[in-house]
Amino acid sequence: MNNLQQRTQALFLTQFGYGPSLIAQAPGRVNLIGEHTDYNDGFVLPCAINYYTVVCAAARSDTLVRVVAADYGDAIDEFDVSDTLQTDTNPDRGWVNYVRGMLEVACVRGYPIAGLDLVIAGDVPQGAGLSSSASLEMALAETLSQMFTWSASKSDLALLGQAAENDFVGCQCGIMDQYISAMGRKQQALLIDCRSLEARAVTLPPGTQIVIVNSNVRRGLVDSEYNSRRQQCEAAAKQLGVKALRDVSVEMLNRRMAELDPLVLRRARHVVTENDRVLQAEMAMNAADLPLMARLMAQSHVSMRDDFEITVPPIDTLVEMIKDELGEAGGVRMTGGGFGGCVVAVLPTALLERVTGRIERDYFNATGLQADIHVCTAVDGMGTL
Repeated sequence: MNNLQQRTQALFLTQFGYGPSLIAQAPGRVNLIGEHTDYNDGFVLPCAINYYTVVCAAARSDTLVRVVAADYGDAIDEFDVSDTLQTDTNPDRGWVNYVRGMLEVACVRGYPIAGLDLVIAGDVPQGAGLSSSASLEMALAETLSQMFTWSASKSDLALLGQAAENDFVGCQCGIMDQYISAMGRKQQALLIDCRSLEARAVTLPPGTQIVIVNSNVRRGLVDSEYNSRRQQCEAAAKQLGVKALRDVSVEMLNRRMAELDPLVLRRARHVVTENDRVLQAEMAMNAADLPLMARLMAQSHVSMRDDFEITVPPIDTLVEMIKDELGEAGGVRMTGGGFGGCVVAVLPTALLERVTGRIERDYFNATGLQADIHVCTAVDGMGTL
């Protein structure tokens, strides 16, 4: 974090000729279990991780916003917040739309905004399913809230970030990513009810480690089938006469499965069974029952692979390699929106070297890709530095 903060501050001084008045941060996240349940009003079990987006900011006396993105060759975007902001259609400037989107949605919702100079930098792996976008949105939300003294809760800011991504960027994500980036807790995961936005802390079992392995299969949620999965889930809920798949039990789905198109049924079955697995995972983690957690994570991965169809062969290969080393001593599954990205493992620290050694030895030979291994800690959510 210190190096990232120093790099961002130094670039701010170079670009603008003076120092920032505020520095904000927000972490990325990993979801231990509960995939594609959030936009179905369901349950998720993520934790914030020690990879961050940092924003340096200073107020201006006009309505001009100047933004420098340190991770894109010091690219600059300038716009006037007194105008209605438009999306940038250049695919090489996708980061621009997250910044514009946050400001435009804030303005539409009546939050006061004015001119700013901003420099943004981060070390959350992009396109890996670790929510670099939500980390950016929440770092900006913290910046705007502090700079313009908004009377907004962290939950309000999470919803603002979700709206920016849904309505401006065009990705129909749920609330989980923004929520955990805003409200994460050190050494804990959060069991989040995505309907009520209530959360319960789940302490990570002692002697365990969270390991994230990036397959380096790149993916883009907006351009992938993420939005179509959401539409299929909404179609299932409508057909079953409920507000969301959160309201469907396994028994109800089994009883009424003939009413659904076979493809829509598979999508619904993943969400309904995944919600059950999240609630069981909370109990498993609180009881430090890693064998149960391992079984639940294995079931989750199979469901994502076969019913939701969002895994890809290199991801499946990674999961099988890690599972082969862990047995039931720890769990592993794909994490994130799918179609590439990362797997997450919850494992005894004593097995860490064995698992990482297997990946380093065999993954490239099996896939032609080089995996990046991140040994993570659970951290607090967004704040100022």
